[in-house]
Amino acid sequence: MEREPLIFVGTCDLAGLVRGKGFPLTAQAMRLRQGVGLAPSNIMMSAFGPIYDTPFGTAGDLMLVPDAKTYVEVEYALGEAERFYLGDILMLSGQHWQCCPRHFLRRALDALHNEAELSLVAAFEQEFVYTGVEHRPGATYSLDAWRRQGSFAEHLMAAIRSAGLEPDSFLAEYGPRQYEMTISPARGIRAADEAVIAREMARGVAQRLGHRAILAPVLEPDGIGNGTHIHFSLRDTADQPVMFDPARPWRMSPVGEHFVAGILDHLPLLTAITAPSAASYYRLQPNRWAPTWANVGLQDRGASIRVCPIFDRPANHNFNVEYRVADATASPYLALGALAWAGLDGIKRRLTLPELTEANFWEMTDEERRDAGARPLPRSLLESLNLLAASDAARDWFGDEFFEAYLRFKRSELKVLDGLSPPEICERYAEVY
Repeated sequence: MEREPLIFVGTCDLAGLVRGKGFPLTAQAMRLRQGVGLAPSNIMMSAFGPIYDTPFGTAGDLMLVPDAKTYVEVEYALGEAERFYLGDILMLSGQHWQCCPRHFLRRALDALHNEAELSLVAAFEQEFVYTGVEHRPGATYSLDAWRRQGSFAEHLMAAIRSAGLEPDSFLAEYGPRQYEMTISPARGIRAADEAVIAREMARGVAQRLGHRAILAPVLEPDGIGNGTHIHFSLRDTADQPVMFDPARPWRMSPVGEHFVAGILDHLPLLTAITAPSAASYYRLQPNRWAPTWANVGLQDRGASIRVCPIFDRPANHNFNVEYRVADATASPYLALGALAWAGLDGIKRRLTLPELTEANFWEMTDEERRDAGARPLPRSLLESLNLLAASDAARDWFGDEFFEAYLRFKRSELKVLDGLSPPEICERYAEVY
């Protein structure tokens, strides 16, 4: 039986899932110009599949247009080749649609460039559970856990490199059957594209081996979660790093401090964008190696915002800050875009970080932590959505139409889960992610 090669074009949508359409390889040139048709309500497809609520109804037409720079073609020795593009959602006029997740990030990066003359460099660390290995006690970070994943990691690294990304590391992580993959930093939209591509490579390789790479925030309410940690730094118009200053508190330049302080200021409401599922908040619990307070920590993996160590020289080129309140239920475009918008707001308002002290944050009382400038993170998606809904700044980032659509999208997701137990909620997300 003959086969005709196909290509998929998709966008990582409000649910953090890549959805779109396929077309014959022979139509590639035409589809790069015209894209494929899409209904506005497609963006409201829930994490679980159905459209539970939509402001767009059944009317209207859009175009999902591939970005030629995102093309992925990976020939697997394990099975069928993978061919896909990531793209933008455009109106029939050719203008960007306001509710396109990728354009949300593009607008944030354009604003950062136009208003502060800065660009954003970022890399995503992504944790997942690989079902192709049994859990054994003592496997945390072990050579044994590394060994028993078999050929998965080498196939994954090869797929990531073949897709045009630069693999950085792969390791057995803290939780049962948990692993982490990292890729090298990239600039702007490309950083989010690569986060999406890396996820799909992990899923694709695992599927071809007869298993799954599960990126859900947590598989059991009391278990260890899967985070998506976002490392970032800033460059000026001459492509020079601008965040590092060893003579200042937090080792940050004034503009770096303003940017990070903006993220810190908005952090409780940012969780509705970067940790946007009901299961996300089972991960954000004490003693889980996950953040519970909106705070900055110097080389502290319990902090929401971690100022990272410097291993290589020159130091200014390697200095970066890590945002740790994110997981794979978030679209990388929305997550990175939200950080860019919040950071730019900090620059414009010249916000500063709390005073750096030698006190151990985790030995403080809650009152002392608040006095030190920290705030508790929201304990649920509903709480974080209420904070987001009350934010005039976030409404400006999204625009009215997209802002209301996003709130309706996430609230309808919560409504579907109403009445389920925490284990049942975790299971629903683990089935999808």
